[in-house]
Amino acid sequence: MAQITLIEAVTQALAYEMAHDDSVVVLGEDVGVNGGVFRATQGLQQKFGELRVLDTPLDETTIAGVTVGMAVQGMKPVAEAQFEGFIYPMMEQIACHAARMRNRTRGRLTVPAVFRAPWGGGIHAPEHHSEANEHLFTNIPGLRVVMPSSPARAYGLLLAAIRDPDPVMFFEPKRIYRQYKEEVPDDGEALPLDVCFVLRDGTDVTLVTWGAPVKECLEAADALAEQGISAEVIDVATLTPLDFDTIAESVSKTGRCVIVHEAPKTAGFGAEIAARVAEECLYELLAPVERVTGYDIHTPLYRLEMKQMPSTARIVDAALRTLAAS
Repeated sequence: MAQITLIEAVTQALAYEMAHDDSVVVLGEDVGVNGGVFRATQGLQQKFGELRVLDTPLDETTIAGVTVGMAVQGMKPVAEAQFEGFIYPMMEQIACHAARMRNRTRGRLTVPAVFRAPWGGGIHAPEHHSEANEHLFTNIPGLRVVMPSSPARAYGLLLAAIRDPDPVMFFEPKRIYRQYKEEVPDDGEALPLDVCFVLRDGTDVTLVTWGAPVKECLEAADALAEQGISAEVIDVATLTPLDFDTIAESVSKTGRCVIVHEAPKTAGFGAEIAARVAEECLYELLAPVERVTGYDIHTPLYRLEMKQMPSTARIVDAALRTLAAS
């Protein structure tokens, strides 16, 4: 079984589904001849032709609009936004049409489309190329928001997203596109959407995160273990709809919760999880909920970029504060 990176897992999932479902098409800027800015679609146009892998003009609004049109006509388009910072022009089509179509037509029409976007910082990119804006989409009813954190979950979740009858925002943490490899069987096996993944069992504190910071949370759990502290690590994976039961079960066990994400703290998705913990788990808590997040600023240029993102040390410090407050 081949060991592949996260970006190769994306390519593998697209190729598998295109080979098994003629209605799946890929579109976006440079996705055909060039294989995408990160090479996520490399080789697909040569394999499936120009009618199924479409190079589009540099116009995100048009890409999103064409995607909605294709989907309501029975196709399964997978659109690529080159960077999440350029996804804002797509939001009108996603929020006003893709996410509303099922409700608007009382179920007569759905939008089985996936909007892929390289997400987050950590690659020393210029402005508009490093934004973590998933929280803008989690507040849109009718839209799933999914973010894988490993090659295996990228493969399985992308297959599930393409097969879903409703629109899915699929954010790919580009910092870990090529960070490591793991074995990913190309068997067409999808992973469940709307389910959190418990990556590490623990009894003293719960670390809740998604996307690239999963790596730092696992490192923090290792560092805490050296101090005799057992940390449970939860990868949310599907932000909306949220599998809060898994988080609540863990918090009820550990009594402590640290939420970690790259997006700004104010109104980030961590605020929603913290509110749910306060509403539903208050009497199980032994300490206030901690959040380790990006700051309420635009993503800095590269010399300060890593200071914006949650570090292993910041996560460890937050976990220790919850222990000290108990």
